[in-house]
Amino acid sequence: MEKLPPLNAVRAFEVAARAGSFTLAATELGVSSAAVSQQIRNLESWFGKQLFVRNGNRITLTDAGHAIYPQTARALGDIAAVGRRMLEGGVRPRLVVSVPFSLAELWLAPRLAELLYGFPQMAIDIRVEDDPVDVVRQNIDLRISYGDYHYPALRMVRLVHDEVLPVASPEFLKRHGNGVVELADVHESQFIHTNWGPNYASHPSWADWFAAAGGNRAPDPSHGRRVGLSSLAISAARLGLGIALGQRTMADADLEAGRLIALSSVSVRLGQSYCAFMLPAKAERADIAGLVALLGVIPGKVHGAP
Repeated sequence: MEKLPPLNAVRAFEVAARAGSFTLAATELGVSSAAVSQQIRNLESWFGKQLFVRNGNRITLTDAGHAIYPQTARALGDIAAVGRRMLEGGVRPRLVVSVPFSLAELWLAPRLAELLYGFPQMAIDIRVEDDPVDVVRQNIDLRISYGDYHYPALRMVRLVHDEVLPVASPEFLKRHGNGVVELADVHESQFIHTNWGPNYASHPSWADWFAAAGGNRAPDPSHGRRVGLSSLAISAARLGLGIALGQRTMADADLEAGRLIALSSVSVRLGQSYCAFMLPAKAERADIAGLVALLGVIPGKVHGAP
């Protein structure tokens, strides 16, 4: 057998590279940060290469670290898969997809339905969770994220660069203006605002949309309706609770069916694309490749816009 690198050190390297921190790696492994650092030094000595650039408490992979990470992650994933097969008694594999909360119902679910037409016997596990996730340890086949920066060592496919536009239900429009609404004149209480949370700063606001439309209005979120998910903004608009700045990929089915109406053809792009991440060894699997292709489909033209 060929000489192997120290496996404990390899595991420490994989976790630290994925987490971007010796401290987080230590927490996951149940050891001290000093122990993780020592394992990394052992592995660097074994390879004769520096694997991380250390800058205070922050670490980044060197070129050598980037070169070995994919194979390291794949090998550890394969070992974990062997263990699962032995423990589960050969249960057939399932497609494990991890997705943020906002994308699960209105964006991912319809595309999974299309995938199942081609793979009717497929077992699917949908996990709804925030970034970051442990793709290797949790045996995730495909992670979908907003932005391309969460998992630098994994294979990344850019899916859709979404955009937002004002949408409302037909019932809302009938109640407010007999079906015709001038957004510049709408009372601030009728706007639905999405609170993206403290980790995001690149999502467009109503002020951004009015600027793109040639205006200078900036509706105050404290005077309107506020929701914590982009998918919930679409649902609130569908129920007639106000006018949402809705994401096109999530609103498209409702626009097609007439449950929502686009109030303008002006749209504003999100700051980042949605991206799919996977281990390189899984990228060519037919079920994963098929889902990635469906996730990259961009909705058609705006429905009902002037």
